[in-house]
Amino acid sequence: MADDHTHKTADHAGDGYERRDVAVGKLLLITAAATVFVAVVVIALFQYFTVETEQQVYDTVLAPESAVLRDLRVREDEVLNSYAVVDSTKGTYRIPVEQAMKLIADEAFQNRAREESGQ
Repeated sequence: MADDHTHKTADHAGDGYERRDVAVGKLLLITAAATVFVAVVVIALFQYFTVETEQQVYDTVLAPESAVLRDLRVREDEVLNSYAVVDSTKGTYRIPVEQAMKLIADEAFQNRAREESGQ
């Protein structure tokens, strides 16, 4: 039994640990490989999430407009850029927006010029 005890102490006396139980090099290699694997998976998932998010945004926001929306915009443009009689009894007429803005700006300019010349 004494020989058995001396044999066990001889395997780990100088190292501070028993070499047969733990292979530190292999353990570090496995840890490094697992860390790299986890990092690659996280980066791949992040890229997948980014691509899918951009696709969802495109599908919901940037997708081609519908025919109903296109027709509505055509009718709106027609109303905003055409002349028409709104109410002939009251003398209400519709003029294009650009023309209306020009008339209002000219009127404001004339009013300001009158105020400045009157003072």
